[in-house]
Amino acid sequence: MNSLFSGLWKHPDFMKLWVGQTVSEFGSRITRGGIPLIAVITLAASPADMGLLAAVASLPVLVFGLFAGVWVDRLRRRPIMIAMDLTRLLILLAIPAAALTGHLDMALLILITALIGVLGLVFETAYHAYLPSLVEREHVVEGNSKLATTDSLAEIGGPALAGLLVQAISAPLAILFDALTFAVSATSFALIRKPEAKPKPKLDQRSMRREISEGIGVIARDPVLRTLAVGLGLRAFFGNFFGTLYDLYAVRDLGMSAGLLGVTIAGGGIGALIGALLASRFDRRLGLGRTLTGALLISGAVNLLIPLASGSPEVAALMLITAQIVGDGAMTVYMINALSLQQIIVSDHLLGRTNASMGFLAQGIAPVGALIAGGLGTVLGARVTLLIAVIGMLATAVWISRSPVRRLVSGNLPETTVHTP
Repeated sequence: MNSLFSGLWKHPDFMKLWVGQTVSEFGSRITRGGIPLIAVITLAASPADMGLLAAVASLPVLVFGLFAGVWVDRLRRRPIMIAMDLTRLLILLAIPAAALTGHLDMALLILITALIGVLGLVFETAYHAYLPSLVEREHVVEGNSKLATTDSLAEIGGPALAGLLVQAISAPLAILFDALTFAVSATSFALIRKPEAKPKPKLDQRSMRREISEGIGVIARDPVLRTLAVGLGLRAFFGNFFGTLYDLYAVRDLGMSAGLLGVTIAGGGIGALIGALLASRFDRRLGLGRTLTGALLISGAVNLLIPLASGSPEVAALMLITAQIVGDGAMTVYMINALSLQQIIVSDHLLGRTNASMGFLAQGIAPVGALIAGGLGTVLGARVTLLIAVIGMLATAVWISRSPVRRLVSGNLPETTVHTP
């Protein structure tokens, strides 16, 4: 029992962070699943509409990503996280309010999606930079694994809950539950007691441009970070094919109900939970490099089940669930180890910019992927478009498996390898 509840279980401030993020993640899964269902079911969106909606969700990274990193490095990160949570609460309340008053349409849904995307971008940039200042270096992987466990549990319960809420009270009203979770999250973060170091003052008026360049330079100069960034970019490009067309494909092509779709997506949470629990074990047994590359190869291969799904809605759902469990489990192993690697080798005062630059380089192309997916889905159909995405993901995994990433060994990583000149 003592070994089970050791480590960060005895770190009260981390537990507050973990609890707040757990509640928030459950709510966010409702919105993540609910907004596409609002578009498909309530507003009868076309494939092109879904492509535009997915592109708008990704666009904030392209427009604000680099600036978000500089702001996060210039300010204390916990107050940023609290402010982003409270602002998202207020904005999300507009969806049920518009639905109840008859003013909900695609234009409003796209606007709210864009605003939530901007706020979520700033939050995630601060959140990933905050953890290494809250816990010791030796607990970074454990912290990321526990937080990923939260994501996994939310992925299991959130989509299923979203599907049931959509069927019971409609998709717009289901969003109300997510809005309220941000109040709980903000309160939990506010209760953290560990003081945060004051950022260095930036007196040079030209420092914004220079600091952005420093964040990009961190990645450009390091072959491992550079490979991870390009790989994430390609994954985001092809992954947005799924983000754009998955719900439409499941509902219209495979005949699945909103409830069955929610249960199907929850399968990804089960896989992610398994991946979060095993991430450090794979690292210790196989080595960091083999863990990263192997996880990508497995994830890409099993996703072939998605465009190949056929038969009754229940049989098709079983194929999709299998892909979700194995694929999301492998990707969780990859993401935990890749994020921990980045947090360990990059100096704390550069983490915000490095995270933002990584996100910009990785996610900046995602809106293009969403728009292309919408166009291809209109011409070729959702099934063929998703098959193209899987082939792209597999090609990316093969390329990374032949890069310097494969030779990484955890025990040989220094405290920091990247710092400001």
